[in-house]
Amino acid sequence: MQNPSEETPALLIIDMVKDNFDESRNLPITPSALAIIEPLNQLIKVFRGQGWPIVFSTDAFHEDDFIFTGRIHPHSLSGTEGAKVFEGLDMQEDDLWLPKPRFSAFFNTGLENWLRERGVSLCAVGGISTNFCVLTTLLDAICHDFKSVLLEDCSAASSKQIHQRTLDSYRRNALYPLLRVAKSTELVSALLRSS
Repeated sequence: MQNPSEETPALLIIDMVKDNFDESRNLPITPSALAIIEPLNQLIKVFRGQGWPIVFSTDAFHEDDFIFTGRIHPHSLSGTEGAKVFEGLDMQEDDLWLPKPRFSAFFNTGLENWLRERGVSLCAVGGISTNFCVLTTLLDAICHDFKSVLLEDCSAASSKQIHQRTLDSYRRNALYPLLRVAKSTELVSALLRSS
């Protein structure tokens, strides 16, 4: 990853909720989601140490939501235990927990203003799922004039193939370098060199 110009980053962690880690639900994404806990916690530690903002944005659906009229079954219902951040992640009181009514962390949440108030210019996005909520958040960051990085080792999909195809689709794109794909260690090295 090339050395970015002076940036103020925020870490956006998407949909790492208890429902997605409930083994009784037998979700195909659970093993992949478990595998990104350690790299996410390492990245959280770096961001916290630098005083960079950390956002946990989680699904907060309602049982009668439009999206449940398709093939998606109700999950991460607002106000339930399953919609809370998974306890394996190092979320602390100073972090923002931002429930969201749809896929993107920017959709009807006030996130854009919150980031602007903190001078953020770059959104590093990870969590699940790479090809849905992580991707829509990443693209919405660009739509709101934030540079963005898809964190390849801190994101997961329901299969490794879907994850890899999504990464490959955006690795070389017309928006580069505004939208990049990078490992968390590459991002950290580049950010620390520039700060």
